[in-house]
Amino acid sequence: HRIFLRELENYVEYPELVGRCFLDQMEDFQIYEKYCQNKPRSESLWRQFSDSVFFQECQRKLDHKLSLDSYLLKPVQRITKYQLLLKEMLKYSKNCEGAEDLQEALNSILGILKAVNDSMHQIAITGYDGNLNELGKLLMQGSFSVWTDHKKGHSKVKDLARFKPMQRHLFLHEKAVLFCKKREENGEGYEKAPSYSYKHSLNMAAVGITENVKGDAKKFEIWYNAREEVYIIQAPTPEVKATWVNEIRKVLT
Repeated sequence: HRIFLRELENYVEYPELVGRCFLDQMEDFQIYEKYCQNKPRSESLWRQFSDSVFFQECQRKLDHKLSLDSYLLKPVQRITKYQLLLKEMLKYSKNCEGAEDLQEALNSILGILKAVNDSMHQIAITGYDGNLNELGKLLMQGSFSVWTDHKKGHSKVKDLARFKPMQRHLFLHEKAVLFCKKREENGEGYEKAPSYSYKHSLNMAAVGITENVKGDAKKFEIWYNAREEVYIIQAPTPEVKATWVNEIRKVLT
């Protein structure tokens, strides 16, 4: 209200230049990630204290039609709305002076939305005994079918492992890839969100990748310590596979 809105109002006569306004503030937009990470906690607190006299009195004094939780949801809705508005503006600004800035602003907002989404999953990891922040930036996360083939294992275990995939949620950081098991929780809001039990991780410094696995365009291999451990990973689509392979390659090179 004090900064961003005032800057936007400067462009009322030149809407096609609004992209610049977003780009100037892009660093401050990072706060949405923190806000969304804290949202489950604020929901939980609100449920405990929503009927307290203090909040009811605040609402009455300010003459607010809605209770506090409705306002706490606004920023989450807002960050998703920005990208829709920017897409719409781009549609009508093809050959305008500010079209490049609008495109860059849209890409940046989409990047923030991805970071928000990824971090919401990351805070749900349980059982990891180190500090996740030490693994570097979280680059990707998603669910996959995983087969393992370890040289060390008993041959019977190897044969079994080859046929039955495990469902794993992978978190790719700059320094490690984490394998977790997704658990759906029962409850509402905060309690309903899935959690991820940490199973194991691979240090990216010792990881190798094979892009193509014979007979399946959705599969790729991650191997560890010169193929001592091999993980065959099946993505939900060839496009998801391509994105992950590219991102892993970037880390490795």
